[in-house]
Amino acid sequence: MKYKKIVLAYSGGLDTSVMIPWLKENYDNCEVIAVAGDVGQGENELKGLKEKALNTGASKVYILDLKEELVNNYIAEAIKAGAKYEENYLLGTPFSRPLIAKKLAEIANKENADAICHGCTGKGNDQVRFELGIKAVNPDIDVLVPWRYWELNSREKEIDYAEKHKIPLKIKRETNYSKDRNVWHLSHEGLDLEDPKNMPDYEKILEMGKTPMKAKDKEEKISLYFEKGLPVALNGEKMSLLDIIEKLNKIGGENGIGIIDIVENRLVGMKSRGVYETPGGTIIYKAHEILESICLDKDTMHFKSHISSIFGELLYDAKWDTLLRESLSCFVNKTQELVTGEVKLILYKGNIIKQSVSSKYSMHSKSLASFGEDNYYNQKDSEGFTNLYSLETKVRANMLKKNNLK
Repeated sequence: MKYKKIVLAYSGGLDTSVMIPWLKENYDNCEVIAVAGDVGQGENELKGLKEKALNTGASKVYILDLKEELVNNYIAEAIKAGAKYEENYLLGTPFSRPLIAKKLAEIANKENADAICHGCTGKGNDQVRFELGIKAVNPDIDVLVPWRYWELNSREKEIDYAEKHKIPLKIKRETNYSKDRNVWHLSHEGLDLEDPKNMPDYEKILEMGKTPMKAKDKEEKISLYFEKGLPVALNGEKMSLLDIIEKLNKIGGENGIGIIDIVENRLVGMKSRGVYETPGGTIIYKAHEILESICLDKDTMHFKSHISSIFGELLYDAKWDTLLRESLSCFVNKTQELVTGEVKLILYKGNIIKQSVSSKYSMHSKSLASFGEDNYYNQKDSEGFTNLYSLETKVRANMLKKNNLK
């Protein structure tokens, strides 16, 4: 099929760097519009990006500052939900994909493009995340995925192509890790990490922080103040959620917080191994859990832990733009109405230690929980409660005894 104008999700990484000339070669010198989303990958990743895209054949380049939108409209929802995938993964990569996909579709509509192209491989989760996000905005536009059919079917062949076409790259063959960075995290995959038997060379790969072994020997105390489930102040200073995340990334990184090495079950059916750095997010999640422990009643807290897992799986599985996710967000937001208060933590060599938690909406009662007298709880009432609560146990025990089964 012929295309006159293609919008390309452009990061300037290996895949999309070679994609601009490849698209022009294979689609009759079509017009390629590069779209890059600044989601907090850092100045080094964005420096020279526009010039590089134009020099390699793009007709136009959009560089969008998406950090605030990413944090306030996506990450904030996950923080309130306590969303995790397979208990440990704090969903750094899945956060940005529906937002970038949305912008790609909007620009394609604006530019009257025939198709949208992305550089995800046929083995990864991101191909699904991008395409579902695009279809949620423009369900009829064609989406091109060169990795599914082009001849550059290895990163080595891509590098050869880049060298042949004099496309500058920021990677070397021997350090060709696959990375994804945004305001929330940094992921590392590929090379020696593909074999779970290999311990990660943390000294070589870590960028956001240090290992607990290399972290400073002195503890660091911090405080986070939350309003309606989101942090609004760090160490007594009010600031935006984005600023809090960025400051906690630095603080957490210096204290060896938020490094995980996991094998996860990809959406497409295979297992993959990755090392993730999420220093600020790990601190925020821990503080949020501590605050919820005094602000939520038992039934809500237990049910919400189940919802957290479902929410995380929906995010991971590219189902952000679904009725179920939107409905769960409504439930989560209701639970967070009174999750307001201060959490004080001690950070030390990879550990997050609770110092204190307080809230004017706390459901913890010192007088009720103490062994002393109080005006609310009559201990004599527990006799009738315990008798009724144990009724089923007693009936079953008598049945087993009667039938010589016990």
